Amino acid sequence: MSALSGRPTTAELVAAVADFLDHEVRNACDGQVGFHARVAANVLRIVERELLDETADEVREALADLGFPDESALSDAIRRGELDDRSDEVMAVLRLLVRHRLSIAHPGYDSQR
Repeated sequence: MSALSGRPTTAELVAAVADFLDHEVRNACDGQVGFHARVAANVLRIVERELLDETADEVREALADLGFPDESALSDAIRRGELDDRSDEVMAVLRLLVRHRLSIAHPGYDSQR
């Protein structure tokens, strides 16, 4: 991520707001408002991880190696059966895509053993 605007970076700002929601707002609120503050903090943490993500280029490169600009084009080709003869290559890319999504949405869930 580029820090062209200096400090704090966008990711740092997002993290600060997430911490505020998760600690200050949740502690000051009960019930539904506290729950929504927790959800909002979790959403901001996902955004923070996306901003700091260093593996997106690897995913784009894997898609390009299969001949597709994005996941949507890949899924369309899979539905049409265009890649039935390349199942090993497709599965490798799909595994990469799933690991990438998990690393953003739920880090640690797919720890490599």
